[in-house]
Amino acid sequence: MSPEISRQIRHGALIITFVALSALLLYTATYSHGRLSSASFSSSFFPSDLNPSSAPDSSQELEQILKKASTGNKTVILTSLNDAWASPGSIIDMFLKSFKLGDGTQKLLEHLVIVALDQKAYNRCRIVHKYCYALVTKDVDFQEEALFMTPNYLKIVWRKIDFLRTVLELGYTFVFSDGDIVWFRDPFPRFFPDVDFQIACDHFLGRPDDMNNSPNSGFIYVKSNNRTIAFYKFWYSSRETYPGLHDQDVLNKIKFDPFISEIGMKIRFLDTANFGGLCEPSRDLNLVCTMHVNCCIGMERKLADLKIILQDWRAFTSLPSDLKNQSIISWRVPHTCSLDPVHK
Repeated sequence: MSPEISRQIRHGALIITFVALSALLLYTATYSHGRLSSASFSSSFFPSDLNPSSAPDSSQELEQILKKASTGNKTVILTSLNDAWASPGSIIDMFLKSFKLGDGTQKLLEHLVIVALDQKAYNRCRIVHKYCYALVTKDVDFQEEALFMTPNYLKIVWRKIDFLRTVLELGYTFVFSDGDIVWFRDPFPRFFPDVDFQIACDHFLGRPDDMNNSPNSGFIYVKSNNRTIAFYKFWYSSRETYPGLHDQDVLNKIKFDPFISEIGMKIRFLDTANFGGLCEPSRDLNLVCTMHVNCCIGMERKLADLKIILQDWRAFTSLPSDLKNQSIISWRVPHTCSLDPVHK
């Protein structure tokens, strides 16, 4: 090989090396920028777009948001949101509106974290509320409405259980509320003071300690401790014991399991007089804290009855005190929703 050819080869190799190093530096800078963007969850970059190995520490991000939203005793209110329930005039607007119409409930919005399941839901959350968390779920599209017991519905409800376990492990007590629940009074005075796990009911049999009550996992108050963390792990793993069932039906199976007494977790069921729903509406509006559009399938039907519930509450609150005590106004629901034998 001639000296001239050898020189040209070495020159070409240097050029290739320089180009490769430049590309590497550019990639590193882009990658770092992507991490910063995802950590702040900018509207143009949703964390689920990341490769899991390059995603930011979601537990750290979650803890920062929970810390900002929590009460002095590390309690937060949580709800989940996907694109189907996020559009203007949709479920999320009814949910937030109820806090503003309720008796002493607007202050509770300071402790609410909306858990967004997709990019559009996160964008909408940033418009209507200040505490938004983007929950990354690999290879799952949660944007469409998840009809009851469809595969996407099951993925969402079990992802919720696993996420709530993380919240407990971070040391935060929570109230989880489905988005199709409206809040009219502060529920905390109605909770039992020394109970680990409290849950609303589709049907309440009269005693809060009766394990035959029909629980509804759309509204739960859970204290963070070793007992509830162990229980949420057990609940989540039980999806494999009872494949094809959603979280609520699995809870109905495992609530009798000896494991609960072994870990010493105390369960109580909340009276539908205070925490009602379409399955079993609360009869006295002087007592109601929340109202759930359960036993109803389909977003449009839920929306229609949510609007009626808000109208009924406004009519009730406009009454003079003496007429309120006479209970002359009751719920006009279910109306669009029929009492389907389902728990949604």
